[in-house]
Amino acid sequence: MAVLGLLIPLAGCGGSGDGAGDAATLHLIAAEYGDSPATSSKPYWEKMATDFNEANPGIKLDVKLLPWADIDREVSRMVKAGKAPDVALMGSYSDFAAQGKLYPADELLSVTAEANFLQPLADAGSVGNTLYGLPFVASSRLLFYNEALFTKAGIKEPPKTWGDLKADAKVLKDKGVKYPYALPLGPEEAHAEALIWELSNGGGYADSAGNYSLASEQNIATWDWVKRELVAPGLTGPTPPSELNRADAFAAFLRGEVGMVNGYPSLAHEARTKGISVSTTSMPVSDNLGTGVPPPTVGVADWMMAFKQNGKRAEIGKFLEFIYQDKNLSDFADRYHLLPSTVTASRTPAGGGLDKNDTQFLNALRGAQLYPVNDPAWLTVSDTIKRNIGRAVEPTGNPKGVLEDIAQQASQASKKH
Repeated sequence: MAVLGLLIPLAGCGGSGDGAGDAATLHLIAAEYGDSPATSSKPYWEKMATDFNEANPGIKLDVKLLPWADIDREVSRMVKAGKAPDVALMGSYSDFAAQGKLYPADELLSVTAEANFLQPLADAGSVGNTLYGLPFVASSRLLFYNEALFTKAGIKEPPKTWGDLKADAKVLKDKGVKYPYALPLGPEEAHAEALIWELSNGGGYADSAGNYSLASEQNIATWDWVKRELVAPGLTGPTPPSELNRADAFAAFLRGEVGMVNGYPSLAHEARTKGISVSTTSMPVSDNLGTGVPPPTVGVADWMMAFKQNGKRAEIGKFLEFIYQDKNLSDFADRYHLLPSTVTASRTPAGGGLDKNDTQFLNALRGAQLYPVNDPAWLTVSDTIKRNIGRAVEPTGNPKGVLEDIAQQASQASKKH
């Protein structure tokens, strides 16, 4: 997602979309969220294209789907070549905003529509006080635990502190659970797991002024504890955390091999479909922090952005007002068990409201902390974290040295922007 989508290249919805084309055609490049033809985003966008054209006879919507692995690079290539799409749905927007390539939201949406975005998402989509990244779908992270494994191990309540988590993990290990606590610090999405842990000790990626604080004392203490208290005693399973990707951790959870793992809404739905009894709770906090004030939950969003290059501001505005209608936004969110990004769709998506599971994630999202996606250097910084943070908990790893190395690379990336 960003971190939300799964990777698979599938054909787009009609035609290509490299050039500006006819003035009455809007070219949208969107990430493919499905992981098979059965779950592809293609039927959704085909229906949206048909419905939008019926409501706006003078405008045709052309959609091209790209896998998450390729979309950032491909859209960047198109923009650089002077062939930007009119609209893109992907995981980052700030680099294009910094280059002056995007329309601000107030030139595209009504005041009511712009004010409808959930506040943490609107904040993350803004550079300064100007909204450029329009949040589309989102998720938050909670700690999942396998109820059956907890019951078998005699654990009566979920952990509230790191000490509780360690004690529970030890009991689970003693009962033969393969991954007492699954710690995915592999390169797929380590920056999510890392931020969850750092926030739960009063740290995080940035200080109160918005400057990177990747090697703060709190963060160093976090990884010292995780390495010493969880990884070294073998409480994180047979796969080294630096080699365990999020998808693999989730798959193991769905096989009943994981006691605890941080996850998002779709994992709860998949687990219940497979008959696994699962509950969710807030991430336990460090024993030094105490349980009085829980830390922010990690939130993640994907972004719609509108490019200026082809001068189709009016047509893009009509499309965005259409796609952000409650039913259209909720249809997409429901398809992938994600959270819609607007206040009204969150209240009554598809007219039916959220189920109990999704409501818990939505409540967490309202107070969530998102990645610093409004920093143009974030793509580079997040990649640096993903590729390196796992080394901090390796047997020969030095958390302080690893974090300082990450911080140094982040500083160099920021200078380039």
